[in-house]
Amino acid sequence: MRAGILRSPSPLPGFGLSFGIMMTVLSIVVLLPIGALLGRGLMIGPADLWEMLNSRRIWSALTLSFRAALIASLFNLFFGLMLAWVLVRYRFWGRRFIDAAVDLPFALPTAVAGIALTALYAPNGIFGQALAPLGLQVAYTEVGIWVALVFIGLPFVVRTVQPVIEELEPDLEEVSATLGARRAYTLRRVILPTLTPALLTGFALALARSVGEYGSVIFIAGNIPNMTEIAPLLIVIRLEEYNYDAAAAIGIAMLVISFAMLLAINAIQIWSRRRIGLV
Repeated sequence: MRAGILRSPSPLPGFGLSFGIMMTVLSIVVLLPIGALLGRGLMIGPADLWEMLNSRRIWSALTLSFRAALIASLFNLFFGLMLAWVLVRYRFWGRRFIDAAVDLPFALPTAVAGIALTALYAPNGIFGQALAPLGLQVAYTEVGIWVALVFIGLPFVVRTVQPVIEELEPDLEEVSATLGARRAYTLRRVILPTLTPALLTGFALALARSVGEYGSVIFIAGNIPNMTEIAPLLIVIRLEEYNYDAAAAIGIAMLVISFAMLLAINAIQIWSRRRIGLV
């Protein structure tokens, strides 16, 4: 079979070398670790895997991790769109500072972020003291987990959507307004269809990061079993107990659930691209 049938023609040579390097790095970084985890699961066996997973503490941790990640990612989806829109379409004092601050969670160590958020939202913290008279507590509750996940996931949505907004011509909105469309109609029928693929990509990235987040969450979560204990922390606990099979079982459960969620998001993204005629 000719090589041209397997790949699209390109004026630049070096497909074989580039493909070989790409597959080698991908195998070392991604495929081999996942394969090792799945191989450990095969060695354990489905029955023993289910027995290790079928406990209230593990299901509570898994449910909390995915529920908190989903809520935080949905918040970032809407707030990240608003932030990206303001940064692109408006010029105001301090805009460059805010734009640079968006990348702060990328550079800040997650443990430092967790300690800082805990110091702010603890009962004796600046925000914690202000919320206490209202009967609200953030630190050491699920709300604190949401705050931490929003902090680390927001840049993914903003940086994914921002370039698309920059390429979106304001003339489209002006034409829509000229034809008598209201702002809500223009947003729903002109702007959002174009931004939907990028929004879904940013949402998927934020969700994937939030599900496995550990460092910024453990300080503000409280880590109470069946209440505020996340699945990554439970994996670390099992590793510290030298119970590698149980840690692998939890990891496989998170891998399967994450893969199913990302597969559904990608399917929606493909559907949205076809709907607006991008593919």
